[in-house]
Amino acid sequence: MRFLIALAIALLALPTWASEAYVNARFGYAISVPEGLEGQGESDNGDGQRFVAAGRPTELAVWGGFITGQPDFSGFAGWSIRQDEAAGWGISYQASTPTWASWSGTSGGRVLYQRLIALCAPGTYAAFRLEYSQADRVTVDPVIEKLVPSLHATGC
Repeated sequence: MRFLIALAIALLALPTWASEAYVNARFGYAISVPEGLEGQGESDNGDGQRFVAAGRPTELAVWGGFITGQPDFSGFAGWSIRQDEAAGWGISYQASTPTWASWSGTSGGRVLYQRLIALCAPGTYAAFRLEYSQADRVTVDPVIEKLVPSLHATGC
């Protein structure tokens, strides 16, 4: 019974789905931000923003950038996955096409899910990275299913 009460409290504290959008003018992309995640202000260079859950170990980072050091989007995506593996993340899922890539992994009780998409301007991309506790996986995974298609290019 105590477990069920603790689970109910945890579920109420986690982000739920909302339609509030973050739009980035510099790189030309947008994403829907789950309810319960508070924006920390756009970065100084205007490439994106971090969103955090008050009192929860959940963080959503959203950014745009230039593909550098790799010949194309696919090469950049592969390089990004290898960077996470080198940082100690055990990558358990990855999928990609020439215009998007997604991967997920775990490390030390944490889960990451990252998505990259190619943008309209050649050599540019947008990404989101959601990191959260494995204990929150049951409630956060459905949020990711809605977050993934919400990341999109604007103004093409």
